[in-house]
Amino acid sequence: MPKWVVTAATVVLALPFGWGLGVLAAYLIAGKNFGQLPAATVPLGLIAAVTFALWSSFKVTTRFTVMLVGSAAFILFAWLIA
Repeated sequence: MPKWVVTAATVVLALPFGWGLGVLAAYLIAGKNFGQLPAATVPLGLIAAVTFALWSSFKVTTRFTVMLVGSAAFILFAWLIA
């Protein structure tokens, strides 16, 4: 499979991963009642996740695996607490 296809899939997986990172950061900073804090932390999480997805110093498969496992963990955790 071409590397650009895997990289594109990694960037798509960076969206739920970055969103989860942003919400997790807001929760860690402010606790259970974090209010509007995710409005600041979610964009930072998205930027960090997309930057990692495009960072060429890591192997393509490593970036994809991190995004896949992280996204699955955040989605499973959100489903369990809903």
